[in-house]
Parts: sequence; C-alpha cells; structure tokens
Amino acid sequence: MPTDVVIAQTTIDDGTRAGELAGGAVDGQLAACAHVDGPFTAVYRWKGEVIRDKEWRISYKTTRARLPALAEWVRSTHPYEVPQWIVLAVDAGSEEFLSWVARESTPNA
Repeated sequence: MPTDVVIAQTTIDDGTRAGELAGGAVDGQLAACAHVDGPFTAVYRWKGEVIRDKEWRISYKTTRARLPALAEWVRSTHPYEVPQWIVLAVDAGSEEFLSWVARESTPNA
C-alpha cells in the first residue's frame, strides 16, 4: 500500500539552476530533501525537431499534502515552457525516513 510520501521529478539543462530548484524547494519546506542527478543526455522531440541535450534531474521527497504547493512552485520557477513533472508513489520505506520526510515537508512542524 502506498505511503503519504512521494517522489516528484523535474529536469533542467543547467547544473546551477538544478541546485537552485533543489535548494529552493527544501528552503521553502515544500520538500524534505532533493537529489540532483546528472548531467545525462536527454533525447526528445520538441516542436518537430529531435533534440539531444544535457540535463540534470531533480528528485524531491515530499508528501501528497505538500505536492500541489511544490508543483505550483516548480511551475512558476522553472524556465522551461513545458517542464517535466512526474510523481512516483512510494509504496514502502523505513518508518523513520517516511516520518522525517513528512515532518520536514510541513511548515512549522
């Protein structure tokens, strides 16, 4: 059975901006933590053209309750016209870690 914790992901083509997107969400208590992976090669079709670019992936650990605020913050902060936004359910995990995510994602907890 899924928990209240989710992992939300976006990507961006600049390592510095990836760090800003990760840090801003944690600073704002929209996520307990964020991992930045990359760079990796992204291959995608955009406006009829196949693009090959370097990107970084930001993975946010947050709760379902904080997800709408995090999604809105990423949408308003991200420079892409259509940023990737994928949410993965966390089916299980250590109770200590899941509790920490919930606590750190809740303002004034």
